[in-house]
Amino acid sequence: MEKIIPRWEWRTFGDNLSKGEENIKKYGEPRNRRSNEIYILSKNSNDNTKIRDELMDIKSPIRINIETGLEQWTVLAKSAFPIHINDLALVYKAFGLKLPYLDKDEYSYKEYIEKLIGQNPELKMINVEKIRHGYLIDDAIVEIAEVKFNDFSTKTIAVEHSNPELVLKTVKKLGLTEYENVNYIKAMKRAFGLNY
Repeated sequence: MEKIIPRWEWRTFGDNLSKGEENIKKYGEPRNRRSNEIYILSKNSNDNTKIRDELMDIKSPIRINIETGLEQWTVLAKSAFPIHINDLALVYKAFGLKLPYLDKDEYSYKEYIEKLIGQNPELKMINVEKIRHGYLIDDAIVEIAEVKFNDFSTKTIAVEHSNPELVLKTVKKLGLTEYENVNYIKAMKRAFGLNY
């Protein structure tokens, strides 16, 4: 895996983010992307665990600034399928669950989804569709996205950079301070009435 530089993230969700969107769109044409991912929510963890581009992707918050609400996230693993038992140990640690007895060393994508995830009452799979519009504003990555959690639709705006002061400066510059800082896992758990 390439060298990971942890990024500080500010993000919000809501149906009416028009003020923030208008301010962001003044900075030119975005880079547009579309993706489909499967997030796996755990009752015992708030790590970001998802399957994207046929990889099991794990991100974890390593620091949270209590005063500003900013969260610093880092990538812990990106594991391909079939997924090995060593990688599954990392996955279950991210879920906050004990690794179950596994009767073989590797599991295919289908086996992983149907046997290990689908049959575990502590876990919930969410199909997430994203239409993402990315901007670079003062070196910060800024994104507007339309997202769908299963059948629940909403919008999100994010500002990311390795420098937390730059993130806060950009959030203020774009008039986003009135919105609540909410990460993906928190937003999905709220949408489905799960604990956070």
